[in-house]
Amino acid sequence: MDYKNAGVDIEAGYKSVELMKKHIKETMRPEVLGGIGGFSGGFSLGSFAGMEKPTLLSGTDGVGTKLKLAFLMDKHNTVGIDCVAMCVNDVACAGGEPLFFLDYIACGKNYPEKIAEIVSGVAEGCKQCGAALIGGETAEMPGFYPEDEYDLAGFAVGIADEKDMITGAELKEGDILIGMASSGVHSNGFSLVRKVFEEELTREGLDTYYEELGTTLGEALIVPTKIYVKALKGIKQAGVKIKACSHITGGGFYENVPRMLRDGVRARIQKDSYPTPPIFKLLAEKGRIEEKIMYNTYNMGIGMILAVDPSDREKAVEAIRGAGEEPFVIGFVEAGEKGVVLC
Repeated sequence: MDYKNAGVDIEAGYKSVELMKKHIKETMRPEVLGGIGGFSGGFSLGSFAGMEKPTLLSGTDGVGTKLKLAFLMDKHNTVGIDCVAMCVNDVACAGGEPLFFLDYIACGKNYPEKIAEIVSGVAEGCKQCGAALIGGETAEMPGFYPEDEYDLAGFAVGIADEKDMITGAELKEGDILIGMASSGVHSNGFSLVRKVFEEELTREGLDTYYEELGTTLGEALIVPTKIYVKALKGIKQAGVKIKACSHITGGGFYENVPRMLRDGVRARIQKDSYPTPPIFKLLAEKGRIEEKIMYNTYNMGIGMILAVDPSDREKAVEAIRGAGEEPFVIGFVEAGEKGVVLC
């Protein structure tokens, strides 16, 4: 008896590392110390010595049951982008610059090519936000996960000068709310998605083309989460102060928008100020889901919301467009009990 007979293939683990090295190498930053394979990842903060009060910001998250679609479609090169996005968008909406990322993959059986494919997506997400992928872990756990399934989670660390952190403290009545378009469902609410499309969750069902979606159901659902780091950085470089910011994830508008507000103000958002992607309309109609539940579960087409002074409206919009994202002026801040009003 040996470890391999118990279900853990150490040699497969070595092969996975070799296959993923080329993807990891593409994410490196000059601050990274050492190489891949050590017990920890090193990152020098010397480049940030000029900050008055350098402050580390962190975020951790996973992809959730969206992974079930990856299993059914046998498509594993985009869920890593989702994993990075869920972490670094949180760091960025607090004013942080993502510095480095670590991933954790737990699987029933280590298929090196599949693991490398997952990590290629993680690396792509890191490249999109400028973070270095400095480490990770692949845990082969036979008997705990089915052989063809895995879980994926990540951890990001960023930095900001304390004075540049986005806190919402300076919000005032009349400030403008700008939303950035999402790519679709992103990585939240997939337990409900899978319940609604229960009959379609086969390879054939997911490959079915929907005229209203302009693509197959599977491709519409698995499209990776948008990463907004470059857009937020572009706004700052344009000289615009972002007063508050919210990443619209699980809990949708009703849970996430209030998190960006200070006491005494609320957000008023016009639902018709931007186009709702057709995947949400299909989901609501097929599942007979009430509108309030949709806005309390999904991003409904807006993945990030930020507040700026009215005088900075055009500069912010142009900076977002310049970063390749689609902006919409979706509402404003008004006096009132902290919360969000959708009208």
